[in-house]
Amino acid sequence: MDGTILVADDDRTIRTVLTQALTRAGCKVHATSSLVTLMRWVEEGKGDLVISDVIMPDGNGLEQLPKIAALRPGLPVIVISAQNTIMTAIQAAEADAYDYLPKPFDLPDLMKRAARALETKRRAGISRAPDLNATEQGGDLPLVGRTGVMQALYRLVARVMNTQLPVLITGESGTGKSLIARAVHDFSDRRSLPFIVVAPADLDGMDGPSTILSRARGGTILFDEVSDLTDADQARIVRMLDTLGENAPRIMATSQNDLMIRMEDGSFREDLFYRLGGVTVAVPSLRERVDDIPLLADHFLARAEREGAPARRFGQAAIDMVRAYSWPGNVRQLENAVRRLVFTAAEDEISRAEVEMVLGNQPAIEPLRSGGEGEKLSASVGKHLRRYFDLHGGVLPPPGLYNRILKEVEGPLIEIALDATGGNQAKCADLLGINRNTLRKKITDLDIRVTRRRKLM
Repeated sequence: MDGTILVADDDRTIRTVLTQALTRAGCKVHATSSLVTLMRWVEEGKGDLVISDVIMPDGNGLEQLPKIAALRPGLPVIVISAQNTIMTAIQAAEADAYDYLPKPFDLPDLMKRAARALETKRRAGISRAPDLNATEQGGDLPLVGRTGVMQALYRLVARVMNTQLPVLITGESGTGKSLIARAVHDFSDRRSLPFIVVAPADLDGMDGPSTILSRARGGTILFDEVSDLTDADQARIVRMLDTLGENAPRIMATSQNDLMIRMEDGSFREDLFYRLGGVTVAVPSLRERVDDIPLLADHFLARAEREGAPARRFGQAAIDMVRAYSWPGNVRQLENAVRRLVFTAAEDEISRAEVEMVLGNQPAIEPLRSGGEGEKLSASVGKHLRRYFDLHGGVLPPPGLYNRILKEVEGPLIEIALDATGGNQAKCADLLGINRNTLRKKITDLDIRVTRRRKLM
């Protein structure tokens, strides 16, 4: 790697780490805790790449991006931020940042991105400033998360929001698919145009599709849970999409069902599938981003307080239990549970017993994705994995896939084996064919709760 890199961050540790790593890689580094100093260096023509934090003592790093583009067209900027929300990623994309990374970032990953930035010319043109009104309106969206799957989702949304491609948003119930669709519209060039959510009744009659198009006026049309539509409605949509001409609206659809399976069993039209699947955005379940659960829980506590509810906080044992729950209803179920806890908790600090009381009346199993009856486990897993890769639309899933998949299988296997042996870890280890100490470590690592009881078998 060769070049001069300007680093702006108010955290001395980050400046030191980046300076040392980039210097060892062969770069010259100028580091500062001041945006004023950074902008002076840019004006003086220094630097081949900028790495900047967002929140700085003397300003906002994102607000400097249009100025950098005006002063030095072609100078790439990598934004790093602890503000881990979809709005930050979208603002960075709107301000034409070369790349965006959340804190804490993976240093080798940042080094690779910096190397690519030094070798790649930034696209021409001066970026437009973010729409502050849209940012303020989107401030309450619960699309927050620090995990790799959520950061990958943010970057994908930021890349596709101003394209003309149709977008298919997939994910389980309660993951926020419609919120993603709304965010794509609200932060796109079409934000001032209508956002139309199509219900089955809207498609009825000869004039249904034409009425939808006239209401959209070149904005965005969303077919919510498109897999639930009848074959007749699907045919009407196909005909409507085939008539689109100039000033055509952006087309989006959501589905919690696997459309490829529906297409294979004949319940979903193949021609509609390919018309809707320009870009597939897969929204992860809470089980795929467990580390975001405490962040979301605090978000919902703060929202409830802003709306006039009592101020609450989770005790450590309570939040550990919230984190360990499977949340089959995902973010929506989590929000409802937190709201209930806000009003039923006896003290300011929510206890584990209070969480147990609320979650005890809710399902604790994950939604099933069934294969054919009698299908071998390996075949079912293989189908699931192929669909998982397909849903990324030609882009590789986030790193760490091997351990994530093993954890998905290993956790339920150990829990069921423990249940079958009445919580007897010696019998369970023998049943599984593993060392007892290994079993204990896995129970701890996977946060599995063991209950001893007499088992008649």
